[in-house]
Amino acid sequence: MSSRIPQLFNIKYPIIQAGMVWASGWRLASAVSNAGGLGLIGSGSMHPDTLRIHIQKCKAATQASFGVNIPLLYADIEKHIRLVIDEEVKIVFTSAGNPQTWTPLLKQHGITVVHVVSSSKFALKAEAAGCDAVVAEGFEAGGHNGREETTTMVLVPAVCNTVSIPVIAAGGIATGRQMLAAMVLGAEGVQIGSRFVASLEASSHINFKNAIVDATEGDTQLSLKKLTPVRLIRNKFFKEVEEAESRGAGMEELKELLGRGRAKKGMFEGNLDDGELEIGQSSILINDILPAATILHNIFTEYQSALANLLKKI
Repeated sequence: MSSRIPQLFNIKYPIIQAGMVWASGWRLASAVSNAGGLGLIGSGSMHPDTLRIHIQKCKAATQASFGVNIPLLYADIEKHIRLVIDEEVKIVFTSAGNPQTWTPLLKQHGITVVHVVSSSKFALKAEAAGCDAVVAEGFEAGGHNGREETTTMVLVPAVCNTVSIPVIAAGGIATGRQMLAAMVLGAEGVQIGSRFVASLEASSHINFKNAIVDATEGDTQLSLKKLTPVRLIRNKFFKEVEEAESRGAGMEELKELLGRGRAKKGMFEGNLDDGELEIGQSSILINDILPAATILHNIFTEYQSALANLLKKI
């Protein structure tokens, strides 16, 4: 199966580690990049000065390609955009916003730009904005999610039928067999988040990592649909949100309930009761905490084995 992704990013394997808040700093990004994938620094939880430190440390830790994920709804978005340009970051993944706003500027500085989408309509907008590729992220994904609630199995072929630029599949992918399924659907690579949260190098708290390992079917659910939909582990905080939504709470009440620092409290500080625990449905397939390089190699080895078995069946 041919793929344009390795050449686009100058990497060995068409596997991208998602840029996740409170989990993907320079240690994780550099470990994935050194192992042959594309590591991403998740800037959504970082102040500009913190992001600069992570970029510089990542440059020191790897000679391989790496990138930065920038949520376009971030309050200091202009500072982050200027920072990645000044630091000569070569690859930027954008999400949660209009790619037309910043893609042309990033492209002017020779940056490869990829935008995360949840529908074919947004994929077309990303292509028209000049993006080099799109990530088609399905309903199963952790963190912030599309309102359409389209599953990865449906979204990926739909987006592949709509755009001519490379499509990277995301949402519910944690194994090599799932990677093969995504490639069969037309994707040219995969973006994986939850599996890398449960890695040694992820900056997420060990309590959160253990909660991922312990998760079973039905332990995650999409929440906060009136604000920005997000998939969470069902805990005390989730149940408070669920109760508020069931009685018709408005956006202001939900914002107050969410408050400040809920995600940091849960994912970074390890408060499993009162924190926001963002993770995908693929958590039920994660049974251990491993080095990022081992995770990447396990996924690609299983992918190759599954492909060989499929060809035998055919």
